[in-house]
Amino acid sequence: MAIMDLFQGEIASDLWKMLITISRKALRCKSSAEQLITYVREILPTIEEIKYSGVELPAPRQSQLDRLSEILRSGVELSHQALSSSRWNVYRNFQLAKKMEKLEKHVTRFLQVPMQAHILADVHHARFEMAERFDRVEASNRRMERFLEEMKIGVNGGGWVEEAVRSMQEDQTSVQSVGLDFAKNKVMDLIFTRSHVSIVGICGIGGSGKTTLARELCRDDQVRCYFKERILFLTVSQSPNVEQLRAMIWGHIMGSQGLNGNYAVPQWIPQLECEGEAQVLVVLDDVWSLSVLEQLVWRTSSCKFLVVSRFNFPSIFNATYHVELLDEEDSLSLFCHHAFGQKSIPLGANVNLVKQVVAECGRLPLALKVIGASLRDQNEMFWLSVKNRLSQGQSIGESYEINLIDRMAISTNYLPEKIKECFLDLCSFPEDRKIPLEILINIWVEIHDIHESEAYAIVVELSNKNLLTLVKEARAGGMYSSCFEISVTQHDILRDLALNLSNRGSIHQHQRLVMAKRKENGLLPKEWSRYKDQPFEAQIVSINTGEMTKMDWFDLDFPMAQVLIINFTSNDYFLPPFINRMPNLRTLIIINHSTSYARLHNVSVFRNLTNLKSLWLEKVSTPQLSGTVLQNLGKLFIVLCKINDSLDGKQFPSLSELTLDHCADLTQLPASICELKSLQNLSLTNCHNLTQLPSEFGKLRSLEILRLYACPDLETLPPSMCDMKRLKYIDISQCVNLTCFPKEIGRLVSLEKIDMRECPMIRYLPKSAVSLQSLQLVICDEEVYGMWRDVEIAKPNVHIQVAEQHFDLDWLQE
Repeated sequence: MAIMDLFQGEIASDLWKMLITISRKALRCKSSAEQLITYVREILPTIEEIKYSGVELPAPRQSQLDRLSEILRSGVELSHQALSSSRWNVYRNFQLAKKMEKLEKHVTRFLQVPMQAHILADVHHARFEMAERFDRVEASNRRMERFLEEMKIGVNGGGWVEEAVRSMQEDQTSVQSVGLDFAKNKVMDLIFTRSHVSIVGICGIGGSGKTTLARELCRDDQVRCYFKERILFLTVSQSPNVEQLRAMIWGHIMGSQGLNGNYAVPQWIPQLECEGEAQVLVVLDDVWSLSVLEQLVWRTSSCKFLVVSRFNFPSIFNATYHVELLDEEDSLSLFCHHAFGQKSIPLGANVNLVKQVVAECGRLPLALKVIGASLRDQNEMFWLSVKNRLSQGQSIGESYEINLIDRMAISTNYLPEKIKECFLDLCSFPEDRKIPLEILINIWVEIHDIHESEAYAIVVELSNKNLLTLVKEARAGGMYSSCFEISVTQHDILRDLALNLSNRGSIHQHQRLVMAKRKENGLLPKEWSRYKDQPFEAQIVSINTGEMTKMDWFDLDFPMAQVLIINFTSNDYFLPPFINRMPNLRTLIIINHSTSYARLHNVSVFRNLTNLKSLWLEKVSTPQLSGTVLQNLGKLFIVLCKINDSLDGKQFPSLSELTLDHCADLTQLPASICELKSLQNLSLTNCHNLTQLPSEFGKLRSLEILRLYACPDLETLPPSMCDMKRLKYIDISQCVNLTCFPKEIGRLVSLEKIDMRECPMIRYLPKSAVSLQSLQLVICDEEVYGMWRDVEIAKPNVHIQVAEQHFDLDWLQE
């Protein structure tokens, strides 16, 4: 399993095609504005000269020229707005870039239709000088079209990526060590030098940097060397699956990480002895309950536990480190980094005002980062307003959690309304869970009626404001990323903030109806039953329960719901009957957190989901949907599921994206999938028993992305796949028994990238490979690099990249 590279605040990889293009549009906004001013200044005098040349023009033509002049003047004003906008304000720059595109369309439409008609009408009596002026207008327009076209989504461009990468690296380097060195050395001393200490606690208030400290310890070279890379990092949270966590810990200690979910960990843990130093470190983050902790730790010389919690458990801990708040110097340094991009107050800034805002943040790292980022590039009056609002509340030290949330709320008050709503949507997901970025984007597109490009721009903006964290898998490294390679996480304090803001007002009027955590009895909140006689207005409904039967559900009505998220822990689950009364449901997510596949009941509700566009099923036995056709379903994700031969392409005629991940009983892809004419993205990943693909596989003529990652029993690829004229990307990495490419692979005229890491059985390339006219990148191991040499010589634009090795470290895997 690859190392997970955690980072926040910046996006700096060509991995994410849409994120890159959106950021490019924003980052190039200033240079585009400067060019736009130049082009308008070229065109506008010519238009004015035509209007006032002394030649009388018909009224309609005069009116059209007046309108064009007005549009061009608005372009100058728009350009000045872009030039005055901060480059860090990604969302605003994105909106300005869209307006410039709209202006370009207006000018182009006029110059290509009405203006051309004027030229033809006047060709017999227009003076030569006038025609020359029109030529100048056309030439300037062509230049305007070229530079605006470069701004549009999907066009490759400039050197901004290098700048973003450099900025991200500087950000990570500069903030990692603020206030951490002393604390890290203290905890390492407890772990290394005290042999009798087997359970160490890290305690402190929320937002004080406990988890950051624990992660930095896990990344430390000395710690990794001491434990020989055997470090397990687990997030426990308020609603843990204790048996699953015990199985993971026991498997890690015993060196058997492959234990299946049904393995029963013995209640009595033998006292394993090991000579010399402790061999294993287990980090338990976000622990809330003593009763849970007692089931997860045991005292043995072969293992040390590091427990991160807001609470001290003296009956469990052998030693405790209490995280201290940052001192004044470190507080100012961290705040300045996020507010100004440097570690000190810049020249010209109001020093007293900056220090007053820092003081109001209570020396808490989270508050300093979020409030600092919200003030970046704002004027002094804005700063003063925020300072005044911060100073009106109680100090963070008194009822710190409530007051910290109140302070965080101030940073969201100044967000554009649409961005704020997207931030609030994040509370709909369970605490401490990674949210696949693609799912989040799908929800925002449906709920807020925005284009994907704007949704990605909002992700960048929230990341820059430190209101979410982006998580990237280390093996990812190209524009064709899967839904598992990029995720979003959020600090639990920020989630509490989003919940707090979302829960204001009457419950049946909430836009988001969210169970913050699973109840002890595993049922719905009783409060919901009081409103069963009136419809809820929620657009997002998020449920977190245990086992549910038909009798456990309330008779609720959600006529406006567009997203339903069901999290449960059970081996049997009766789907909520009120799904039948969700006519506008667009996205359905069903996730089981138990250790075995869950059987779903009441699957007849799927028949009424005529508007469903996205379906995510996880850790369930896939239901038989006989006779059910989800006509509008565009995206289907089946993860860690038992397929039961239930997959039939005829049930999803409009499917554009299909993902099957960790489906152990999938031995072959059903032939009916090959009839999906609209399928563009197919991922069959970690399906360890997949042995073959259908012979008619090539019928998927619309397919652009094919992932067959980690399918070790797959030995051949069907020859018919060479008919996929639109295929751009193939990932066959870790298909360790795959022996060759199809003979006519050269017919894949659109193929741009091949990822074939850890494919040792492929020893030669078909001769047709040199005909891959669109190929740009091949990622492979050093052992097979040589067989691509002929292609590299024949096609100088092809880059053969030797893959870096990634070792199996569990310490960043949650």
